[in-house]
Amino acid sequence: MAVGMSKFSRILWGEAGKGMGIPVVLVHGGAGNIGDERVCDTIDGVRKAVCRGYDILAKGGTSLDAAQACVEVMEEDPIFNAGRGSVLNSDGDVEMDAIIMEGTNLNFGSVGAVKNILHPVAVARKIMDKTQGGMLVGEGANRFAREEGFSSTPTYDLITDAAIEGLETFMSNPDAANYEFQCAGVGTVGAVVVDCCGRVACATSTGGTTGKPVGRLGDTPIPGCGGYANDCVGAVSATGRGESIMKVCLASRILNLIEQGMPVQQATDEALEYMGNMVGDAAGAIAVSCSGDIGISFITKRMAWAYKKGDGPVCAGVDKPSDIQ
Repeated sequence: MAVGMSKFSRILWGEAGKGMGIPVVLVHGGAGNIGDERVCDTIDGVRKAVCRGYDILAKGGTSLDAAQACVEVMEEDPIFNAGRGSVLNSDGDVEMDAIIMEGTNLNFGSVGAVKNILHPVAVARKIMDKTQGGMLVGEGANRFAREEGFSSTPTYDLITDAAIEGLETFMSNPDAANYEFQCAGVGTVGAVVVDCCGRVACATSTGGTTGKPVGRLGDTPIPGCGGYANDCVGAVSATGRGESIMKVCLASRILNLIEQGMPVQQATDEALEYMGNMVGDAAGAIAVSCSGDIGISFITKRMAWAYKKGDGPVCAGVDKPSDIQ
């Protein structure tokens, strides 16, 4: 069954469920090999993102605003591979991808290979607001950002010592194809949010993979791959090897399983297991249903995650959660 539902299904899953859930903010900081020396900073980063997003909801903001705010916090944090902290392409430059999507009307905006922008997700949001469903890449994305008044961030202000070291290691690594997820310890960031009325949104942002070809696009800006949101079902944000995620349309696959009645955690686990069996490689995902159930899963050593449900505490970690509250 496709994520796009019939009118009858929308009534059963959507309108009938409005007002029955609790607000939930769930974020990830990327799947990969997060070294022990990075764990504390990474967990601190995802915690801050969740708190910022939940504060938006507490003040009456939308799930879309909250998802964007979560990701912007992580784009500003050099510990993550997004915005400031993005990895470098084969030319030693920063090119970033992002998507944002709301589940009520399925509107989305995304950017690919955008440069000199601290908050690619904000540009994606502006594209969504202007077009209801559009993607801009490369110079087109940068021109749009300039025309909409986004300030240009110098490349040097986006590049970190870790990114430079990462590219140098990548270039000298005989097994370079696996460097990003076995050695780098940095990753895509994302958020999924549901408000008390069951309205959902997702946002994902990334610098891509170390040493990638100039102009390369991964899964992040592609609806149904790097993220997807549908009020009738839920929202997903994915992380990992973009080329492999696109082969299985990971975000859509998770939501399809949820739509068929599978529990959210099981759906997230099974979709990643399917990906592992079909194409192998590294990936992770977070998901939330319109009723507030969550899923956190990854087929890498670690993935940074954090969430807050209703009045409960902020829970966070980098290992597989043993008990989701």
